Amino acid sequence: MLKKIVGLAFGLALATMSPNLAFAASTEIRVGLVLEPPSLDPTSAAAAAIKEVTYQNIFEGLTKIDQNGAVQPLLAHSWTISDDGLTYTFKLEGGVRFHDGSDFDAEDVVYTFNRIIAPDSTNAQKALYEPIANVTAVDPHTVKIVLKHADGQFLFDIGRGDAVIVSPEGEPNNATAPIGTGPFAFVQWDKGSRIVLERNEDYWGTHPALTKVTFVFISDPNTAISAVLAGDIDGFPNFPAPEALDVIKADPRFKVTVGTTEGETLLATNNAKPPFNNLKVRQAMAHAIDRKAIIDGAQSGYGTPIGSHFAPHNPYYVDLTNTYPYDPAAAKKLLAEAGFPNGFSTTIKLPPPTYARRGGQIVAAQLAAIGIKAQLINVEWAQWLTDVYTNKDFDLTIISHVEPFDIGIYANPNYYFGYNDPQFQAIMAKLNNTTKDEDRKALAIEAQKRLAEQAVNGYLFELAQVGVWNAKVEGQWLNAPIEGAVLTGVHWVD
Repeated sequence: MLKKIVGLAFGLALATMSPNLAFAASTEIRVGLVLEPPSLDPTSAAAAAIKEVTYQNIFEGLTKIDQNGAVQPLLAHSWTISDDGLTYTFKLEGGVRFHDGSDFDAEDVVYTFNRIIAPDSTNAQKALYEPIANVTAVDPHTVKIVLKHADGQFLFDIGRGDAVIVSPEGEPNNATAPIGTGPFAFVQWDKGSRIVLERNEDYWGTHPALTKVTFVFISDPNTAISAVLAGDIDGFPNFPAPEALDVIKADPRFKVTVGTTEGETLLATNNAKPPFNNLKVRQAMAHAIDRKAIIDGAQSGYGTPIGSHFAPHNPYYVDLTNTYPYDPAAAKKLLAEAGFPNGFSTTIKLPPPTYARRGGQIVAAQLAAIGIKAQLINVEWAQWLTDVYTNKDFDLTIISHVEPFDIGIYANPNYYFGYNDPQFQAIMAKLNNTTKDEDRKALAIEAQKRLAEQAVNGYLFELAQVGVWNAKVEGQWLNAPIEGAVLTGVHWVD
């Protein structure tokens, strides 16, 4: 039946296709995104949607993460590290200007990192930059960063969207009119609809092939299908309607790409709130989860089961999906032992993405089978950020955490999970101070096992990067090792 519906949408799209919208100009592109960002400053807010638009497009860091997850030079063309691993000296690119025409130099780097580590910083990943002791400008093109302790992730972490370089002059307006050093400059933001970027003709590096990028926000799966089939959208890096992929694959106008992401999809739990502060309740919920049914039903089979907060493609990953295997009888027994023989009622707040809205229906049914009656509450993205992430006003929610190597968030008792475990915090403290790879791997595995055993969240699946593109578009990222719809290499072919 679903294929018939999609086929009907396809036929209607062909019948109503506007010749003006059927094909983009050879140097322009329209890219669909599920979520509209709440702001455009990636250094002061948590939403991954901000980085989807801005990372390596508008803003740049000292280093960058490539599509294979490797660290590469960017605004710093080279660096040296002291023997004790505490002092990093960066040599900066020359001739770099911000989009407002002001020069980029070492003082901008000092300003950026001092702002990140300031007591009043609102940087979402501030904890990652805690090792920074001081940042100094040696000369206009040399910066020295001294750490309090060695940090094996430091070069990676300064390549995240949270550490892009901003200027003191531009920073106050970056939330609505961002000014970076990147290959694309901000042009306009039509709230609720689109964001337009244009090629930065004064860009210091290799110019992108695209002259104009329009990000269009489409959260509804049916609308996304229609937009793609009608040619209104040239690409969707993370397509929200996997059920339509068979039809789209059969159409030579399009291509479907499937890669990996860092998106750990969770039934996130408010561990500080009864009854979820009871380990047996969390263990019961873990036993109630049938991951395959969720992946098949919500994602049409696209996704990899996970048992802890870690990406399966990471070399430190360990498979913990059998820590609490699907076992409704065991779940009911644990609920009874926790004092809830007849279950209880709760709520699940669901943001707009397909994996959340459709996944929520399946998860609610699985919880109901063991006596937990979950009311589903759909919320928009801005409301989710306020209610769940900021105010911790929730019982359960479904969300993908797409930040790379972000297991350290569980060491923060003030994070929205409300998880306060000294044992886990001690593991992470050791990991953060360890640089030897084999020791880091052992600690990362220990951390994963602790989270799995504690059933801190319901660990569902790793989100796949399923993209739908015009067949004539090349150069898009297959994988998403970091948050960002990077378009620097995208181009049209004949």
